[in-house]
Formats: sequence, C-alpha cells, structure tokens
Amino acid sequence: MKTTQTINVKGTEITIVQKGKDDFISLTDMVKGFSDDTMIYSWMRNRNTLEFIGIWEEMNNPDFKGNEFVTFKSKAGLNSFNLTPKKWIEATNAIGIVSKSGRYGGGTFAHKDIAFEFGSWLSPEFKLYLIREFQRLKEDENERLKLGWNLQRTLAKINYQIHTDAIKENLIPKELNRDQINVVYANEADMLNMALFGITAKQWRDSNKNVDGNIRDSASIEQLVVLSNMESINSVLIHQGLKQSERLQQLNQVAISQMKSLLGNRNIKKLK
Repeated sequence: MKTTQTINVKGTEITIVQKGKDDFISLTDMVKGFSDDTMIYSWMRNRNTLEFIGIWEEMNNPDFKGNEFVTFKSKAGLNSFNLTPKKWIEATNAIGIVSKSGRYGGGTFAHKDIAFEFGSWLSPEFKLYLIREFQRLKEDENERLKLGWNLQRTLAKINYQIHTDAIKENLIPKELNRDQINVVYANEADMLNMALFGITAKQWRDSNKNVDGNIRDSASIEQLVVLSNMESINSVLIHQGLKQSERLQQLNQVAISQMKSLLGNRNIKKLK
C-alpha cells in the first residue's frame, strides 16, 4: 500500500491508503468512535455481510475461492461461527479486505465499497459523513491533479518554444553577408558547406578538434536532405554559367528556405 491520507469523520481520524488504483479505508479507525476491533468480527459473522463481501470478491477477484465462501456462508448465524479478517483472507484469497500488522499503520483496511457497507452497519449517519468526507478528499485530489496538469502543459509550451527557438538559432542557416559571398572557394564542397553551415570544413575542424568525423558527419537529417538538394541545384547553376559567388548566394537562400520547411515535416521526423 502507499499514498496514506486521512479524513476526519465526526471527530474521528480515518486513514485511507491506496493499493494500485483503489482506495482502502481503515475499518480499525472507523470503529474508534463506537467501540473496538471486536465490532469488525461481529460484522463479519453476519450472513448479510458475508453475502456482500463474497459477491464483491466474485465480481472483482478472479482468484477468489468461491467454495470456501459457500462454506462460511452456510455456517453464518450459528453461535459457534467466528470469522476474522485474517481467517477470511487466508481461506478465500480475498483482496477486498486487508489485514496489516504493526503498531503504526496496522489494522484492518477494506476497499471503499466494503468500507461504506461497514459504515452502514455502524450507523447510517456515520456512513453519510464518511462518504461526504471521502468525496471531498477525492475532489481536492482532482483539483491538485488538474493544477499539476495545467502547470505541465504550460511548461511543455514554454519548453517547446525554447526548443523551437534553439532550432531556428542553430539549424536554420544564417544569411551570408556580402563579404562572405565575395569569397571565392576553389573547393565546391566547401562552397556548399558555407551556404548551409556558414563555415568551411577546415573552420569546423578547427572549432571541433575533439569531435570525430567531419562537418557533414555531424549534420542533422534535415541538413543532409537539404545538402543533397543543393548539390543537384548547384550542378544546374554551373551549367547556366553562374559565377561561384552568385551560386553561393542563391544556394544560401535555398538552404534557408528548405530548412524552415523541413524542420516542421512529419515524414522527416519519422526517420529520426
């Protein structure tokens, strides 16, 4: 069990713990305002109680031992019949009632469906107050979850914007200035590097001496797609007789345009 909480029902502090997705309420705490744990045993000896908890197990517990349940039910009402939570659990493999040992946090707990039924046996008034306080607890939990979800959604939006800005800043090529365009690159590959990455292969190596590979090995999928397109476009521009500085300027604009388009492309994201 985990996530221990308490509610106050007519001056009595009652512990609620979570087992998986289910809430279990302390029957031991519930009887404090009436008597002691012997009331739980008296309640379990009742034939109507046995039928209720037995049917609950049949509906919710595939490992419930129905034959043992039938045996207990046949003895219910006899003066010699005695049933404790531990005996019920061990004989039928029940999950709706849990018996915990220990001075702190010990006692008998029951699934909320069963605990509410026990509340009716103690007092109809007590049951109504128990349900009201339990519902108030759940409403408070939902409000906290809603607040946490809204906070997470807000943070996600902020992080998305930060991520988007980082992509724009680091992946979308910068527009080359006139001095950069006027530089003539004898190596056509470096001309493409300049158009897409803004630096030559040597400049990249000088800045990344501890990184294996070259500038293109470190490129993103989007950059490699654009680079492939630029190589085809460059060959066409060469056939048209354009000077390298003119081709560099055009290819830089192509790189900027295509990177903006590809960064939002879902098909590209599937390749990652």
